[in-house]
Amino acid sequence: MKKLKINYLLVGVVALLLAIALWPSVPWFGKAENRLAEIQSRGVLRVSTIATPLTWYREKNKITGLDYELAQQFARYLGVRLEVKVRSTIDQLFDDLDSGKADILAAGLVYNNDRRQAYQAGPAYYAVSQQLVYRKGTLRPKSLEGITAQQMTLTPGLAALSELRKLREGQYPELSWHVDERRSSNELLRKVLDGDITYTIADSVAISMFQRIHPQLAVALDVTEEQPVTWFSPRDDDDSLSAALLDFFSSISGDGTLARLEEKYLGHVGTFDYVDTRSFLRAIDNVLPELQPLFEKYAQSLDWRLLAAISYQESHWNALATSPTGVRGLMMLTRNTAQSLGVEDRLDAEQSIRGGASYLQKMMSKVPETVPEEERIWYALAAYNMGYAHMLDARALTAKLKKNPDSWADVKQTLPLLSQKRYYTQTTYGYTRGHEAYAFVENIRRYQQSLVGYLNEKERQKTKSAKLARGYPVVTPAEMTIPDYGPFPFAPFFALAVGEKIHSEATNTQAQEPRQ
Repeated sequence: MKKLKINYLLVGVVALLLAIALWPSVPWFGKAENRLAEIQSRGVLRVSTIATPLTWYREKNKITGLDYELAQQFARYLGVRLEVKVRSTIDQLFDDLDSGKADILAAGLVYNNDRRQAYQAGPAYYAVSQQLVYRKGTLRPKSLEGITAQQMTLTPGLAALSELRKLREGQYPELSWHVDERRSSNELLRKVLDGDITYTIADSVAISMFQRIHPQLAVALDVTEEQPVTWFSPRDDDDSLSAALLDFFSSISGDGTLARLEEKYLGHVGTFDYVDTRSFLRAIDNVLPELQPLFEKYAQSLDWRLLAAISYQESHWNALATSPTGVRGLMMLTRNTAQSLGVEDRLDAEQSIRGGASYLQKMMSKVPETVPEEERIWYALAAYNMGYAHMLDARALTAKLKKNPDSWADVKQTLPLLSQKRYYTQTTYGYTRGHEAYAFVENIRRYQQSLVGYLNEKERQKTKSAKLARGYPVVTPAEMTIPDYGPFPFAPFFALAVGEKIHSEATNTQAQEPRQ
């Protein structure tokens, strides 16, 4: 996908100007005579979304997601409780808005003319393009020409549908597609992988994140240019909620909150390396099971999967790895660092992991307290790679460049400058390969995302298989080998054989933010 470029200053200025323009017409604290007053009187902000790793995602009773975190903050800004309804398709989201079941849609939805005319859009906070995908190893289409409904299936409410209709009216009159009323974009992406359908269309960020777990999914072409992503609310003469949204986004743009959240969820979404991803996923299956207990044992307060991602970046989980500069082992420790950590044998897997985890915790403890808690790990990793002193240089140089040294989004852009004479001569500790530290951290973030997603996918498949197995009677190995009626000449063969709208509340899930 194309690299996202977000002008936070422009977002803030536009949002502030619009909020000022709307402000005089908004009776903020009057009776429940407008949409905002109704929400505050109710004490609940009702948000509808779709479950994806980027928007709303539950893992082990913890909910994460860019849109979810933004919705949490907006609810706090309004002084109300957040209630989230998770829907299956985009059409179901807009049904909630039309029927008054939701105040806002926060689900990574694209802004386009069709939606703009029917609904009120909030400020844009990132951008995506709509892309046609296929499975590697099958024929890659060079254009939309000749694609039929038997080949391409889409989810209802997809933003690209309006663009496809225009293309059919003009450039591709034979173009057709099928809309599956029941399935989300992620479900259709899986169907492409399974070979059940040939093509589907989804947004570029969702595809990029999906490829971290399923590298066989490939992008054939862009169907649209980049389009802004925004929230939607009802469109009428009541501008109270719109004014509050604009003021909220202006506030979080100004104080750096939006930049931090964008960096957390989108900062590592970059170019996709098919070969590297396939190699990593194979290593998860074949090598990680032996090492996982050690990562879990020594991770301490860290996520063990992050520690595993660091080790893979360092050594590809090769306990005997040795670099030309003399660093060795799973965590690629220098001799001096190993000695300071009590590591006697750097090639011993357990000692190396224990030492690497300890050294990383040491770096974490030294990161300035002004750095937000959730970003401290990235500063520590940069220090792990290039040394703590050079990390301090990167922060100082970031400040000299009139950027925020406590924002990883700003500091990581400064790191490559530490290898340029124009900049490293302004630092205390001089030259270092800052571009390598930048790549080091970004690679680890991608490996961690792949590892978390892949393990979750394996667990999902395991649960699905167990559920299917419960529908069949238990057959013992002996029963499969020798039937009750005696041996049969074809026993091996026998054993092998054994061996555009939906309103459905029943299939929806709801999640409420716990009361504070």
